[in-house]
Amino acid sequence: MLPIKLFGSLSIALALSLNLISAHAEIKRTHTGKPDLSGTYDTGTLTPLNRPKEFGDKQFMSTEEAAKVQQQMAARYEIFNRESSADRKAPVKGGDGNNTAGAGGVGGYNAFWVDPGSDIFEIDGKFRTSILYAPKNGQQPKMKAAALMRSAAIYESFRHDNDGTASWLARKGPGPFDGPESLAPSERCLISFAATIPTIPSLYNNYKRIIQTDEHVMILQEMVHDARIIRIDSEHTSAKNRKSLGDSIAYWEGDVLVVETKHFKVPSGLFGADENLTVTERFSRMESGDLLYDFTVKDPTVWEKAWSGEYVWSANNSKVYEYACHEGNYAMGNILRGARLLESEWEGERK
Repeated sequence: MLPIKLFGSLSIALALSLNLISAHAEIKRTHTGKPDLSGTYDTGTLTPLNRPKEFGDKQFMSTEEAAKVQQQMAARYEIFNRESSADRKAPVKGGDGNNTAGAGGVGGYNAFWVDPGSDIFEIDGKFRTSILYAPKNGQQPKMKAAALMRSAAIYESFRHDNDGTASWLARKGPGPFDGPESLAPSERCLISFAATIPTIPSLYNNYKRIIQTDEHVMILQEMVHDARIIRIDSEHTSAKNRKSLGDSIAYWEGDVLVVETKHFKVPSGLFGADENLTVTERFSRMESGDLLYDFTVKDPTVWEKAWSGEYVWSANNSKVYEYACHEGNYAMGNILRGARLLESEWEGERK
């Protein structure tokens, strides 16, 4: 028969062991005991990347404020989703002057295809005012002048003065619509419309699928069907082997998968970034089945300081569908044909 003291000590040890086993079993794990990140996730959220200035350094909002934002967005998209009238007139020639809209605001379909998310994400019961938490103001640091100029040249077809004329002919040098290669990379369906690394939510196609093995993690992104192959416990390849998605390696830090990516090719998909970009990501499986995603961006030749963000990837049973952009990119040919017509009109008016 065991002494009472020894029996008591064994009981305490057994209780502690059971608690550890219980804590260990709270999240889905692989056969090796590592958190299993495999699954499909929706990364859409109404929480903005940069914090609205009215919040200042306030990182969290109240439940009432979060509900108000969600109601406003729901009402907004309800208007955007209204069916277009069959009796509507043709748009104004050259557009209505709204340079933030396609072709100067010539009209288009409703918001049926837009799916940015439906709620403000919360962590530990708190609603964030922005995805970014560093710097303290929740804003991306200002870009350096040289980086801005380089990005402006790459995305000139996006930023030109869209007044319905071939205004680019008024200056010397190549124009933004001279050929397929002069169009912005995302307009050519070569890179995502939102950053892949780090993953930043977009207006649509926010689904991700993760497949995990002992040596690799694959993240399939719905937007432009990028597939990231991340090597676990490996070393970076040579800096001479640069890729649009960079070179990603990972290691486990307790239950957190830490991913470091560098050796990017320009453009990488993160607006403004250059070949000196380094991104560190942290993936944590939550008890709910969701993923907590944290990232830090460092690029000293573009931003004066690093910036970091964090948000929730919501577990979802839906499928990641094909993103047929380049395969059916008929718009690119129409853009170039439209540019030739505008150039003919411009030259004809000056004869």
